[in-house]
Amino acid sequence: MACPKFSILPILFILVSASVTASDPILEKFSECVCLNTEIPVPVASAFYTPNTTSFNTFLKSSAQNLRYLVPSQPKPEFIFTPLHDTHVQAAVICSKQLRIHMRVRSGGHDYEGLSYVSQMEKPFVLVDLARLRGVKVDINDNSALVQAGATIGELYYRISQKSKTHGFPAGLCTSLGVGGHITGGAYGPMMRKYGLGADNVIDAWIVDVNGRILNRESMGEDLFWAIRGGGGASFGIILWWKIRLVPVPSTVTVFTVPRTLEQGATKLLYRWQQVADKLDEDLFIRVIISVNDEGKGKKTVGAAFNSVFLGGVDRLLHIMGESFPELGLTRKDCTETSWIGSVLYIGGFPSGTLPEILLQGNSTFKNYFKAKSDFVKEPIPEKALEGLWKRLMEEESPLMIWNPYGGMMSKISDSEIPFPHRKGNIFKIQYLTTWQDGEKNATNHMKWIRRLYNYMAPYVSMFPRTAYVNYRDLDLGVNKESNASFIKASVWGVKYFKDNFNRLVHVKTKVDPDNFFRHEQSIPPFPQFLKGAVQGLE
Repeated sequence: MACPKFSILPILFILVSASVTASDPILEKFSECVCLNTEIPVPVASAFYTPNTTSFNTFLKSSAQNLRYLVPSQPKPEFIFTPLHDTHVQAAVICSKQLRIHMRVRSGGHDYEGLSYVSQMEKPFVLVDLARLRGVKVDINDNSALVQAGATIGELYYRISQKSKTHGFPAGLCTSLGVGGHITGGAYGPMMRKYGLGADNVIDAWIVDVNGRILNRESMGEDLFWAIRGGGGASFGIILWWKIRLVPVPSTVTVFTVPRTLEQGATKLLYRWQQVADKLDEDLFIRVIISVNDEGKGKKTVGAAFNSVFLGGVDRLLHIMGESFPELGLTRKDCTETSWIGSVLYIGGFPSGTLPEILLQGNSTFKNYFKAKSDFVKEPIPEKALEGLWKRLMEEESPLMIWNPYGGMMSKISDSEIPFPHRKGNIFKIQYLTTWQDGEKNATNHMKWIRRLYNYMAPYVSMFPRTAYVNYRDLDLGVNKESNASFIKASVWGVKYFKDNFNRLVHVKTKVDPDNFFRHEQSIPPFPQFLKGAVQGLE
């Protein structure tokens, strides 16, 4: 049943929601407050999940990507609220603020450190999950689309493909990413070298601010609009909708994966890839997936899979590869011509022949216990260093590295155009991963291994600062430990994610959320109290 209205609300509210709020005074106050602050009824019985209901754990786990943050020892929300309308999100902000209840917000659950659904710094906390806000409206005539924060990037891709075979959107490879959080960190994908990031192609946005108001680009102003496109999620408000610019794609897209092991010359091939990856035709995206292969009888080797999407047909691809990267030995047999939506399924790891409708399910193809880190590379890593890297990879049970090429459009956009600063001068980005399946049992050993690997790579990656990608969240870089976050401490990790843009992000934060209501372990802090007057004087 929904929230009752008018003068009999207090009596009816108790009757309607007794089963939901029983023995939970925080939930009772919150749900009553939400009902009082929205004109659109909230179905209390189905919009709230509490730990004493069987569906609570199922829903909490439904979109969480990193199983490390679902183990029993991790903090759990007091309850989960699932808004069905934008005004419900407004009410949630108003009520969380009024009742002084810490809030986390989840759109897709892919935060690498679980920050969208776990709070280590404040308890109790509540989770506002946007999974039911997943509308997509595609306007081919306007070359744009409106997409709600709770939709997955795969759903967006599918809806675009149903309207046009020659339009697309340059965002993530993992199709279960929640659009809301994905774009706030930048949103890279296989068309980044042609069109830049998803965040580079945002036209407008609707956000709930700290006062519960819904603001669009015009009403929020250009500073806040700048900050939310690449400045990381959950620091400035709650994204409700993005308006995105669609980009042209050819009717024929070609994909390929060419695997090579150390015995097949992978080391020299990877060294050569580093020399050409950022200089290839901008229609061509070749990433490298590096893993350890078990060959049986106790023997291991390192495998490198050259995994590619090319915006065009196989004939032009072979011509480009023959001129620019003949060492890979690409043949027509290695290649498959498909549509753009077909390439989405391919690069997303779906089996051959999978129908695009699977994207509407929003299911993750990667759920593991894992720890991740990231780096940016400006000079090719020498072959000798690669050999040392292979040795260290083979020490771990299930390591993974993904090298993503830059160049093309990524080098043409200014470092300060949006908060995402990793542009010209970067050859590629490294993602390091270690995954395991035995929960907390050996987690410490895996964490130690990836930290040793990260230390080993220090001489071969960016320096001063050693940069990182905010959507590959890494709490090893530093954390806010309380609501009164330290600007000095946050600068340590903030400069790694955002370089010189960090100070501007702090300036925006101080203007729009001076009391740091929207916060988490790596949220943007406001300036210290004694500097806030100076900031206001600059407005």
